[in-house]
Amino acid sequence: MASIVVFLVALPLCIGVAAASGVPVALGIVTGIIGGLIVGFLPGSSLQVSGPAAGLAVLVLEFVSEHGTGMLGPVVLMCGLVQMLLGVLKAGGLFQSISLSVVQGMLAGIGLPLILSQIYAVVDSKQHGTPLTNVGGMPDLVEAVAGSPTKLAALGLGVMAIVLCFVWYKVPKPLNKVPAPLIAVVLGCIIAALPGFEGVKKVEFGNMLEALNFVSPGDMTHIFDPAVIMMIITFTVIASAESLFSAAAVDRMHTGPRTKYNQELFAQGVGNAASGVVGGMPLTAVIVRSAANVNAGARTKLSRILHGVWLLGFGLLLPGLLGLIPITVLAGVLLHAGWKLFNPPAFVKMWKTDRGEGIVMLITTAAIFFANLLEGVLAGLAIAVVLIALRMSHMSIKQTITGDTGRLELRGNATFLRLPRLIEALEAISDRPRVHVDASRLGHLDLACRSQIEEWGEQRKKAGALHVDIRLPGDKSAEVEEMEEVTTAPEEVEVTAELPNVPAGVGAGPGTAATTAQDHASDSYPNGHQAPSASDFTDTLPPTHERSRPYAEAGYQQTMAQGYAHGHPAHGGYARQHPQHYGPPYAYHPGQPHPGYPQPGYAGHPGQAHHPQHTHYQHPAYPPPQGYPIPQPHPQAAMHPQYQQQPPPPYDPNQPPPPPYQGPPPAGGYWGPGDEWAAQSHGEGSRR
Repeated sequence: MASIVVFLVALPLCIGVAAASGVPVALGIVTGIIGGLIVGFLPGSSLQVSGPAAGLAVLVLEFVSEHGTGMLGPVVLMCGLVQMLLGVLKAGGLFQSISLSVVQGMLAGIGLPLILSQIYAVVDSKQHGTPLTNVGGMPDLVEAVAGSPTKLAALGLGVMAIVLCFVWYKVPKPLNKVPAPLIAVVLGCIIAALPGFEGVKKVEFGNMLEALNFVSPGDMTHIFDPAVIMMIITFTVIASAESLFSAAAVDRMHTGPRTKYNQELFAQGVGNAASGVVGGMPLTAVIVRSAANVNAGARTKLSRILHGVWLLGFGLLLPGLLGLIPITVLAGVLLHAGWKLFNPPAFVKMWKTDRGEGIVMLITTAAIFFANLLEGVLAGLAIAVVLIALRMSHMSIKQTITGDTGRLELRGNATFLRLPRLIEALEAISDRPRVHVDASRLGHLDLACRSQIEEWGEQRKKAGALHVDIRLPGDKSAEVEEMEEVTTAPEEVEVTAELPNVPAGVGAGPGTAATTAQDHASDSYPNGHQAPSASDFTDTLPPTHERSRPYAEAGYQQTMAQGYAHGHPAHGGYARQHPQHYGPPYAYHPGQPHPGYPQPGYAGHPGQAHHPQHTHYQHPAYPPPQGYPIPQPHPQAAMHPQYQQQPPPPYDPNQPPPPPYQGPPPAGGYWGPGDEWAAQSHGEGSRR
């Protein structure tokens, strides 16, 4: 189904482009067949459809008028060979890097002359040639149409075709799925058969096979003519650009495989070479055909191949039907195509989006209109490069004059486009005996600006300046100074503090910073780092007044109840040798640091969370406060025998509990058989 839709769209376009190009209509059909059967079969873009190029119709007409139809084949053949070479060299990406404003200006420059030329064809008149002469002949054309009933009839058919092409998309579905050019051609044929339209010109198709004009070796001798070489270059650039731009547009219309631009460029070259061999027209990928192909539901290249088959069958079997088509209707279809290329709303959008790009677009279109296509594109590219250079060469100059010293600081990119501004800034500080020019932080400094700065510095030295300091990008002195600014370290401040005298048994207990620091000093850290000294804890020393070690309010662990203040011997004895036992021997309120011991690591630790696999016991004299859960054995305690539940420790039932916030009494306490170890580690105050 998609191939039939594309065929119905392509048929009037092939005939119309051929008629507008001044070549036999049959060559338009032949070019469309090559675009379907040869280009359609090759890899590249699977959904875009190639055929005669409406954008090149004006150029082809000018060339044929000057050199004849016989030279068209060699030019198209050479164009195809150059395209194939560009595809092999992977130059397809070059056409993607062209500025969008240049592309749209080029399309507008193609569309505007096409519109002017088809205005003459709509009224069955012969155009004058160039766009300027066509504009100049408009008054005579209006006078000729007003005095000829036949031309008025042709104008009516042409206007009907133009209106249908512009408004057909508003027709309700599914009727609008039928291509508008096909509807215009069918209605035009019907109306042209009515009385009063007998004088309207019809298409002269002839025999398609007889229209073929194979290239001979003698024809190739003329390709070295400068005018012919220029036309080969023009055809190559425009056909390649239009095909790849169309491919990018088609890729945005579907979610299937993306276009391989180098392969597509090679395929277009093969198609043009084949068309040139038989004397055909230059072909490109056409967005009108391609959009119809995608909208009709095509998913593979089969639809574009079959559309070539339908064109071949129609040209061989039903050539007489083509003789019923009015030329004015085809001109109306092409005039609509030219308007889509010209696309006036694009100028408004480009101007609102970016004034600079809008100027590039206008200049490109105007240059094509007043000169020719190739020169206009080159002019647009040149203006686009200048615009980019101006925007990329932004440079800020900070000027400071203090007493006899003038200073310039340059940032950004210094190019020859900013040279006048740089010279003005240098002259502003030339009268100072001491000058400093810091250009070391420029992102780019071209040769023109660098030479200007260096020459100005030499002139200042010769003029007797007391001090001339110029720093350019890459100077080692500037790099060293910048590195010194970045790597300057803050001043080191030595902090010392005197340890307070803490009474034995209190400050020397296991909960103070002093003894903790001493313990750390005697440790051997496994990673080889120096253990911290007591001065490392000077900012967390306890107050000088006496504080006793508090007991846990939420319960304490079995190992502590057995007398091992910092952990069970099965864990290595010392808590500092086992990081999971690093902490105070008693647990405070969960999450609440003790006011007397604010140092890090001694904040409130929940007793039940000291080690996840410990079994905890609650001291009978110290029930947990309201709201604190009683610790339960860890569910994996059975996997570790040393953590399994043990019998309660031997508490003396006659031993009274200690008063609140006081340490163990001298004659008793809750240390177990490890008193000697506790006394050695934490002082005599720990002994029972």
